[in-house]
Amino acid sequence: MEGEIKSFIKVWFLVIASLSFCYYVVSRIPKGTTAFFVAWLANFKLLLFSFGQGPLSSNPSIPLIHFIFLACLPIKIKQDPPPRKTQQPVPNASTERDLDNPSHQITRKGTKSPLNYAIKGLLAALVVRLYDYRPYLHPKIILSLYCIHVYISLEILLAVVAYLVQPLLNLELEAQFDEPYLSTSLQDFWGRRWNIMVTSILRPTVYEPTKSFARRIVGRKWAPLPAILSTFVVSGLIHELIFFYLGRLEPTWEVTCFFILHGVCLVMEIIAKRALAGRWKLHGAVSGMLSIAFLMITSFWLFFPQFLRCGLVVRGLAEYGAMGRSVRDVARFFKLRSFQNASRFMEN
Repeated sequence: MEGEIKSFIKVWFLVIASLSFCYYVVSRIPKGTTAFFVAWLANFKLLLFSFGQGPLSSNPSIPLIHFIFLACLPIKIKQDPPPRKTQQPVPNASTERDLDNPSHQITRKGTKSPLNYAIKGLLAALVVRLYDYRPYLHPKIILSLYCIHVYISLEILLAVVAYLVQPLLNLELEAQFDEPYLSTSLQDFWGRRWNIMVTSILRPTVYEPTKSFARRIVGRKWAPLPAILSTFVVSGLIHELIFFYLGRLEPTWEVTCFFILHGVCLVMEIIAKRALAGRWKLHGAVSGMLSIAFLMITSFWLFFPQFLRCGLVVRGLAEYGAMGRSVRDVARFFKLRSFQNASRFMEN
């Protein structure tokens, strides 16, 4: 009995300490990408960990430093490919898996070449420069610039995080994007190419449990469809939460509508592929252009207006300016030190 009382006191002490930290830290830490790292991914990883699943759970346990970095940051250790099986595959199993579960066959790639990121960095700099001419640009062109800016900034940010953490963990990490502009369908975009870390977390936390439950009601064949819809609904709600953290504005639910719309369209795409399997198929280039066009149009309509509403672009440009000034000051400091050292050497 005495041991239970001590455990009870410890648990509530930790709960109160954690809640007090959350209450006071909000006003002292600036809002930003931490909302994405901690409010979403970290909580979902810890939820999986509590059930003995996910990247934080292993046997034997991973080192503490690995646990902390994997929990707090949007990184994932690159897994070795599973050994090939010698037995014959089940007929149509791969096709059914590809249609129902686009996240299953994610292309696993390591870090990309520095040239790839350098080109994207230059493109991002060009986009930021074009913002100076916003009064003279059509609103649709500005939204297109936002689209490019968000993608490149997010990919470079996650790549920098992985680059800084990888030497500390001494492990190879997976890339978080796989050139999403080359997508050939909505399945290809959401399941294999866009923000792979989020896909790998939503799969065990939302998709698989919902699919298992739906299988009892609608059967194995159709169970993936409500699972996909549920996953997109949860993703939309989490995005609303992130935008709330960033702007402290009341949700308009447009972002949730964006993800529900894409979930419905993805389900329709799967049904169409099943109905037309082996009889008719769009060329990848055509389906790719249609998919990217649909993504951009719906983003302009429902997603990117939230960036303007929260003032993220203005704040992001201010951060870029501050970063540029910091780099300039550091360069001047080292240049001055080099000049002083050279002068001293000449005097001696």
